[in-house]
Amino acid sequence: MGKELLEGNLTKIWQDKRDQFVAAAVGNGNRHIAAKAEGALVTDIEGNQFIDFAGAIGVQNVGHCHPKVISAVKEALERFIHPGFNVIMYPGYIELCQRLCEIAPGDFAKKAILLNSGAEAVENAVKIARAYTGRQAVVTFDRAFHGRTNLTMGMTSKVKPYKFGFGPFSPETYQAPYPYPYRKPEEMSDEDYDDYIIDRFNYFFLSSVAPEMVACIVMEPVQGEGGFIIPSKRFVTYVRDFCTEHGILFIADEIQAGFARTGKMFAIEHFDVAPDLMTVSKSIAAGFPLSGVVGKAELFDACDLKGSLGGTYCGSPIACAAALAVLDIIKEEHLIERAEKIGAIIEERAKEWEKTYSFIGDIRRLGAMAAVEFVKDKGTKEPDKDRVKKLVAYCNQHGLLLLDAGLKGNCIRFLSPLTITEVQLAQGLAIIEEALEFVK
Repeated sequence: MGKELLEGNLTKIWQDKRDQFVAAAVGNGNRHIAAKAEGALVTDIEGNQFIDFAGAIGVQNVGHCHPKVISAVKEALERFIHPGFNVIMYPGYIELCQRLCEIAPGDFAKKAILLNSGAEAVENAVKIARAYTGRQAVVTFDRAFHGRTNLTMGMTSKVKPYKFGFGPFSPETYQAPYPYPYRKPEEMSDEDYDDYIIDRFNYFFLSSVAPEMVACIVMEPVQGEGGFIIPSKRFVTYVRDFCTEHGILFIADEIQAGFARTGKMFAIEHFDVAPDLMTVSKSIAAGFPLSGVVGKAELFDACDLKGSLGGTYCGSPIACAAALAVLDIIKEEHLIERAEKIGAIIEERAKEWEKTYSFIGDIRRLGAMAAVEFVKDKGTKEPDKDRVKKLVAYCNQHGLLLLDAGLKGNCIRFLSPLTITEVQLAQGLAIIEEALEFVK
C-alpha cells in the first residue's frame, strides 16, 4: 500500500469513453475503473487495490458485497424483481417499514414510507409536514446539504457546485444559523457560545421567517457535506423545544449519519431528543437505491389521498431484502460498538498529526463519523482548501479512496465501512500520513 498506482491502456480507454459520453458535471473523486469490491477494499481493472475510506459517500457501513446481503438479494431475485408496491404489495416493504418504526427514536406510534434516494426522502418529509401543519415555509441550516432536486437545492447551503446556474429554486426555504464550535471566538466559553448561537437562532425567526409560517425545521444532527460539524446537545434540545412550542415539525436528516455510523443507530440519539420525522438512506441497503421517511403515525395520516405519496420504483423488493439484511448485520456484528472503536483509533492518530503539522486545525468525530479540518494558520483559522485537494489526490493515487468536505472544502472525512479490519484501517491511515508529508 502507498505506492503509485498503475493506469494501463484499458483504464485509459474507459476514461476516454467516460469523457466522451458521460456528462462532465458528474463528479469523479477517483478516475480508476472499479472491477470488484469486498469489505473495505475496492480493486480496479488493472489489479490496483484501494482501501475505502469513502464508502460510496457513506453508503457502505456494512461493507461492500457483504455475504448476507448478497444471499438475501439472490433469494429475493428468485421470487420477483419489481411487481410495484403501488400495484400489488409484497412482504419486504411492509417488514422493513415495521423494523424502521421499531428502531426509530420516540415513544409514540410510528409509520414509514420507502422511496429511492435521500433527496426524495427529504422532499416527502416536507410534503408530509406541509400537509399536517397547513404551512409552507421550510427551515434548514447554514452549511446544510439535503440533495440536488429543486426543493432540496433550495434547502442546501453550498452554492457551487450544487446550486450554481440551476435556479430559480422552490420558494419558502430559509437557512438558520448552526453552531460551528471550532470557529467560535477564542475568548468565548462553550456555554457563552451556545447562548450566542441560540440568540442568533431566535433573531432569525424575527428577521427571516415567523414561526407561524414554518411547517418544519430539517436538521442534520451531524452536518455531512458541511464538514462533519457536531452541534452541542443544548442547541439541538433548544431547537426541538422551539419546534414543539410553535407547532413546527422537527425533522432529523439521518441520510449520511444513520445506521451505526456515529456509535448509535441514529445520530439524533446522542442528543436525547426524538424527531417528529426522520429521513434515512445511504447505508440502509448496502448500495441498493433506497430511502425512507419514518416518524409519528398521525403525521403520515394527514396525507390521506391515495397515491399522494409513493412512486414507481419506491421500496424496490430487492433493496428491501438488502436493507433487512443490513439491519441484521448491524446487530449481529455489533457495528454500533465497532463504530466507536474505529473513531477512537482515527482520533488518536489524528491527534499525533496535529502535534506534527501546523496546518491541522481541528479534529472532531461522533463515533466513526470523523473529520480533520485543515487551516493555513491556527491563529486565523483560514481554511486551506488547496492543501486538502492535494492530499486527497495523493491518497487516491496511492491506494486510498478519500473524500473532502466542508463549505470551503478544507476538511477530510472518514466514511470507511464499519467492517474494516484493524490492518486495513492502519494501512489507510498510513497512506494519509504519507500524504501529509507530501503536502507539508
